[in-house]
Amino acid sequence: MAGSRLEKFGTVFTRVRDLMRSGVVKQKDKPIWYDVYTAFPPKRDPLYVKPQIQRYGKVTDTVPEIFYKEDAVRAKFYEMYGNGPKAFDLSKANFISTCQRFVEKYYELQSQGQLEGDALFEEAGRALLAEGIVLRRRGSSMVAPEDRDPVLEMKLTDMLAEQQADAPGTVQTEGEQTHEQTPATSH
Repeated sequence: MAGSRLEKFGTVFTRVRDLMRSGVVKQKDKPIWYDVYTAFPPKRDPLYVKPQIQRYGKVTDTVPEIFYKEDAVRAKFYEMYGNGPKAFDLSKANFISTCQRFVEKYYELQSQGQLEGDALFEEAGRALLAEGIVLRRRGSSMVAPEDRDPVLEMKLTDMLAEQQADAPGTVQTEGEQTHEQTPATSH
């Protein structure tokens, strides 16, 4: 009981009394009011009653939504490019995310006043590319189609059929023909 500071787990008097009985608080260190309270206790012990808050109807949220002007740019960035290939490195105090770099570049180009809208968004992406930051659009493959291995395009059934045809001692079905070369024997 003595560890709690909430009044609902005993009064201040009962907690001090229990601390003195257990020896945690010495008789010489007791509070000044303790003897007065012991001599003149209240007629009714103080009781903690949790206040009841009555709410009728729909409760409205009083916290207004907070939007900054760069939130629209961030939303469009994440919609187009996603989170990116690697996680944020929050262990470094001076870490700047790719999205934040994009927003800064966007507003830098906007302050020049030459472009607006989607053209400004695309130009900010090109400017980051010129700085060495590669942005990949969502849904685009990481490997170009011409670089892919043709084996990856094969179906599993085709691979199994090819393996069975190449295996020695397999029985062939009626539709299959074999082109075996028989060794020439001399008579």
